[in-house]
Amino acid sequence: MSITQHADDAEKGVFDKHEYPIVITLSGSTTSHSDDSNDTHKKQVVKATIPAPVPPPSTKKPAPHKANIWIRAQLWFNTYRKFFTFTVSLNIVGIVLAAAGKWQYPRYYSGPCLLGNLLVAILMRNELFGRFLYLLVNTLFAKWTPLWFRLGCTSVLQHLGGIHSGCAISGFMWLVFRVVWIFVHHKTTHTSILVFGLITLLIILVSIMSALPWVRNTHHNVFERHHRFMGWSGLLSTWIFVILGDSWDTNTRSWNPNGIHIVHQQDFWFILGMTVFVIIPWVTIREVKVDVEIPSPKVLIMRFERGMQQGLLARISRGSVIEYHAFGIISEGRHAKYHYLICGVQGDFTRNLVKNPPERIWTRELKFAGVSNTSTLYKRGIRSPDWYLIWIGSDQEKTFGPTISGLIHNNLGPERVTLWDSKQRGGRPDVMKLIKETYVSWRAEVIFITSNYQGNQEMMEGCKEAGIPAFVGLFNLVLFCD
Repeated sequence: MSITQHADDAEKGVFDKHEYPIVITLSGSTTSHSDDSNDTHKKQVVKATIPAPVPPPSTKKPAPHKANIWIRAQLWFNTYRKFFTFTVSLNIVGIVLAAAGKWQYPRYYSGPCLLGNLLVAILMRNELFGRFLYLLVNTLFAKWTPLWFRLGCTSVLQHLGGIHSGCAISGFMWLVFRVVWIFVHHKTTHTSILVFGLITLLIILVSIMSALPWVRNTHHNVFERHHRFMGWSGLLSTWIFVILGDSWDTNTRSWNPNGIHIVHQQDFWFILGMTVFVIIPWVTIREVKVDVEIPSPKVLIMRFERGMQQGLLARISRGSVIEYHAFGIISEGRHAKYHYLICGVQGDFTRNLVKNPPERIWTRELKFAGVSNTSTLYKRGIRSPDWYLIWIGSDQEKTFGPTISGLIHNNLGPERVTLWDSKQRGGRPDVMKLIKETYVSWRAEVIFITSNYQGNQEMMEGCKEAGIPAFVGLFNLVLFCD
């Protein structure tokens, strides 16, 4: 769910006051929790001069529509998997050519292939680099470029994780190649180099295994601890592996720990870059004051000082180092006094927050951008206060409490909001019918969707069948953009 309506002063008055966009927010799940990435803030995004269609109350839940296998296959092989497949395939070709002796460079300088992949993997998950990419795209390509190009930009930014995963796997494969090469030529290489190569290989393997979807989704704490701490251990081990390798003279078979020589090696600068980008987010962690509201057993609302821009996410933790969880940020804009996190009470972390509400909590001041941050691309007069909200959920006022309800009612007039309470109306509407009618009525260009997993899947399949461009976000919203 997201509430954002006031513009920055420099951007006010871009819209005609009679035009307003529409946002649909689906709350099939009360959780706002996310691993990676993605997004709660909505800028106005659809131009329209007619009221949004409101379907009559439903008395029964519509039967889910099953898309054909071709539609599901296209959705499955998304940009994430395309990036992953391309990255891994390209590196496999390189490894095969190197192993066959057709490409000599990696046989003697495998570091750039190994560390270059790991550096790119780290960059793709770095908050600062991600914010830079979103800022670059939103600044250069908003509104004037062809729709297909803007849709492509959104898809690329949303699925950078495919490059992250692909480069991490590829870096591991190049490390295997490097260690095997050292073993084959162990007569000219010191044993300690081989030992630290094997240690680094094992550590990176554990880090990769802990990030598998099944582990990450069902054992989040296992993922958090192993992926992070094994990643740090792997970085330290890689430093030792690189320094040992660059300090050993294979011609004289003796150590030559010359700092100037090491600094002149490519490996040194790759590993230095990896280290810098790993450290950057951690120098921004702060313990900050927080006010907690628990309107219902299902939801926890956290209030932080200062407003935020649209489309950002926050990581929070009870401790300064371990178990960080990501939630979408709700704010009325940068000018606002507060920003909020809506946390669905589902796992141990959020249950503990309810049981022992904190007065202070750790967070990274460097927030990371999510897919809804690209809504800037789809609107003339971006950040206008005029948009239409449709929020579908059960017992909304009671579940989310007066704070969230107040943000809606105080900033959105009744002519610009439809709160579909499925408990009061006797069921949910035909969501796809509502999406299609609204998409046509408002001449929308793209839709951002988030519900629970099943809701996301059904709506994405329906939109794909209908030829409606759509993206799945993370935080209970459907956003129409013009």
